[in-house]
Amino acid sequence: MKLLLKYIFQLFLYIFLVTPTFAKNKTIILATTTSAVDTGILDELIPLFEKKTGYFVKIIAVGSGQALLLGKKGEADILLVHSPDEEEQFMREGYGINRKFVMYNDFVLLGPPHDPANTKHAKNIFEAFKQISLRKVLFISRGDHSGTHRKEMFIWKSLKIDPIGNKWYQETGSGMGQTLSVASQKLGYVLSDKATFLSLKRNLNLQICHSDDKILKNIYHVIEVNPKMFKNINHEGAKALADFFVSDETQRLIKEFGIKKFGEPLFKINQ
Repeated sequence: MKLLLKYIFQLFLYIFLVTPTFAKNKTIILATTTSAVDTGILDELIPLFEKKTGYFVKIIAVGSGQALLLGKKGEADILLVHSPDEEEQFMREGYGINRKFVMYNDFVLLGPPHDPANTKHAKNIFEAFKQISLRKVLFISRGDHSGTHRKEMFIWKSLKIDPIGNKWYQETGSGMGQTLSVASQKLGYVLSDKATFLSLKRNLNLQICHSDDKILKNIYHVIEVNPKMFKNINHEGAKALADFFVSDETQRLIKEFGIKKFGEPLFKINQ
């Protein structure tokens, strides 16, 4: 009897100690951009991954800069981001491993239907931004250190224009979807990824004023947080999710996402 009780006690002790660890390891924390959430692409992909693997993915939607910061703190297992310069620095500093291309779309300059700064006739995105500043037409910025915000600031810096502090320049400090809503309500210009715009277009009083510049290519990479930097990282789960994103099946789903609803894919998979 004593032996049986001892066995039962050991069994319950094993369950108590092992189950929380197991449950933790089945949870993956994905820090990603708001555009990946706003477009709905993750709503299609993540449930498929969870069904196939048994993992549960907790998504934290922030700007790419904030996602990378979460990675540096060890507060995320894997990142899906679109800020190349910051990503490369993240990798150089040893915080990330196995950075892989997943998909891309394009940034576009959106504005009011009447295009008060006449940006549609600009030769390139730099000239379009310059016309907005010269005419002091309202420009709405995310102002959140996201990949989109960094691309916008690169354009201003290239023009040697500092828009911050001007009445015609306003920052939301918010994600892409909310920033588009503000720009629509105030009839201002805004830089956006095309996928988010297409997914929210029917509720916005905005139109594409400039696009197709080579500099506006918007590339998304998946990065596994380096488990050597943080003991609590779920590296097995992160690797499984990263492999899923770049698998042939998932790439095909990404390529087709949005075609039925919008008449064109929201993302492209060939670099």
